[in-house]
Amino acid sequence: MTTEKIDGAAVTTKANVYFDGKCVSHTVTLADGTRKSVGVILPASLTFNTGAAEIMECVAGACEYKLAGANEWRKSAAGEKFSVPANSSFEIRVQEAYHYVCHFG
Repeated sequence: MTTEKIDGAAVTTKANVYFDGKCVSHTVTLADGTRKSVGVILPASLTFNTGAAEIMECVAGACEYKLAGANEWRKSAAGEKFSVPANSSFEIRVQEAYHYVCHFG
């Protein structure tokens, strides 16, 4: 099931803007302190570095991604997720707007 609504959350209203505006997100903090980000990646090929482990949940659009050390690209579309280890990186290719929820930890 795709996350459509996050109840009981505080949203940081100032956007996190990366890669000259190709990725824009907002930080969401739940009542228990859990942090997530909700955003969109516009058509581009980008590389992200991770501190904490991440689960990227696609809520609309699609992407191709490649985890650090992997040889092949994989696809992720609406309703699908992929996991990225802590202290790692992943490449992402987007041909249409990719809307996501990033679950940390």
